[in-house]
Order: sequence, then C-alpha cells, then structure tokens
Amino acid sequence: MNYRGRFAPSPTGRLHFGSLVAAVGSWLCARHASGQWLLRMEDIDPPREVPGSAQAILGALPAFGLHADLPTLYQSQRHDAYEAAFDRLRKADLVFPCWCSRSDLAGSNGLHRDGYCAAAPVQGREPAWRARVPDIAVDFVDGLQGPQRQWLRETAGDFVIKRVEGYYAYQLACVVDDADQGVTEVVRGHDLLDSTPRQIWLQRALGLPTPSYLHLPLALDTQGRKLSKSDGAHPVDPANPIPALHSALTFLGVTVRHRATDADALLREALERFDRSQLPQLTERNADIFVA
Repeated sequence: MNYRGRFAPSPTGRLHFGSLVAAVGSWLCARHASGQWLLRMEDIDPPREVPGSAQAILGALPAFGLHADLPTLYQSQRHDAYEAAFDRLRKADLVFPCWCSRSDLAGSNGLHRDGYCAAAPVQGREPAWRARVPDIAVDFVDGLQGPQRQWLRETAGDFVIKRVEGYYAYQLACVVDDADQGVTEVVRGHDLLDSTPRQIWLQRALGLPTPSYLHLPLALDTQGRKLSKSDGAHPVDPANPIPALHSALTFLGVTVRHRATDADALLREALERFDRSQLPQLTERNADIFVA
C-alpha cells in the first residue's frame, strides 16, 4: 500500500508553532516514504471555531512549503459519512443514549462506565450517545513513543460519539475520515496519544483499517503548557516563513546547513537530511528555546 499521511488542524485560531511542527513532521514522513500528504480541516465543532481561521491556516501552509497532493477535506461537509458510521454502531448495539450530567459522573472522575445510562431520560432534551466500551486492553506500537497499552474502560470509559447538540465527536469523525482518505500513518502531536486506543477500538468496531501512528513531542510554553491557537501562543508569520520553519525543523531534530531563502528549498534540503530514527524520543519540548 502506498504511504499516505495527513495534517488535520482545527480552525480555532491562526497557525502557531506547535501546529507547524506537526505539519512539518507529517510532511517529512510522507515525502521520505515517497508518499502523499493530505490536508483535512477538522471544523466539526462550530462553537469553538474562530471565524476566518480555517482560511488563514490553509492559506499559510504553502508559504512554509507545505503543499497538499489532494483537495482539502472539510469535516463540516461530512455529516452523512459520520451518520452512516453511527448507524452501524447503533445497529451493532455499540452505542447508547445518555442523559448523565457532569454532576452525575463526579463520583467516577467524570468517566462513564458499564455501558448504560444511570440517569432518567429528560423530557424534551436530546441525549448524548456514548460508546459501549468493553473492559479490554488496546495495544499498539507507536512509531516514536514505542509500545503502548491502555485499559479502555478504566481510562476512557464510555466516551461520547454524538454530542447533545447533534455534532459528531472528534473520535468518530477522525476514524471515518482517516479510512476514507486512505491514511496509512497518522503523524501528530503527543497530546493525541491518549485518543489512539479509542480510535483503534472504533476502527475495529466499524471494520476499518488501522493506520500506523507516530506521536511527536508536544511543544510547550515557558509555563509548561501546550501551545494553543486559542491563546495566540507563538503564531507564525507566513510573510516571513524561514525563521519559524528553521525552528520547527530544529525542534524535530533535523539539521539543515544552508540558510535557504525560500521555504521550498529549505524543505528540500531538510528532506535530504531527514532520518526518522533521529526524531526526538520525547513526549514534550520547550518551544521557547527553538523559536527565534
């Protein structure tokens, strides 16, 4: 099977250094494998969206030499695909309606377990729909972080598949889209490592292929917090891409010797020097020591 990677940002603000690291890392892995690199806009959560940010992110990527091989996939246009997957889960009795509130789940640290709703149905209010999670361990080998195991019931519980508002949850949308786009390896930030066992379980439940996974170190600020678009942390400047691109490559352990004057040339040199085995085997790194 030919390699396909992807970068899948959410439109919650401008492209920042942490997102650039994930984009460059996934691009390098795809091009190193002589594969394709795809884009997906995860605009499935309208209340969190920042108007104009999807266009800003997609408009910025070419300035950094990051050109997708196929048109961008928008999750906001994928309701029918998610509905079909949800119907399959419902017919297999792998989801159930739930009216539990946060206070109902306070005694279990916010996790819902055991595959049924303990609260009474609320007249006039739509339920959330949760996965009926079994008491199993999900194992996989991460391409950078090594062997992983998660006891799904204890760690994730009966996670939400469809929200009260009617929006499909990230876990389901991600799994459906990775399969439909033919993604063979998911390269993304370490903050999503914890989501991977849930996604693998959904892939198995839906009969979908499981791609390989590689989780890059998470870029942190000086306070040890994840860089966030919504906080405006370390935005990168498409009008002056070389400094941020150099910093992202250094963050990923890729050394380039020449100061290229354009992003495409810089990425070509980076690709020549790229070695997956030299990616930093860390869960997180302080971005401030790399950002000029």
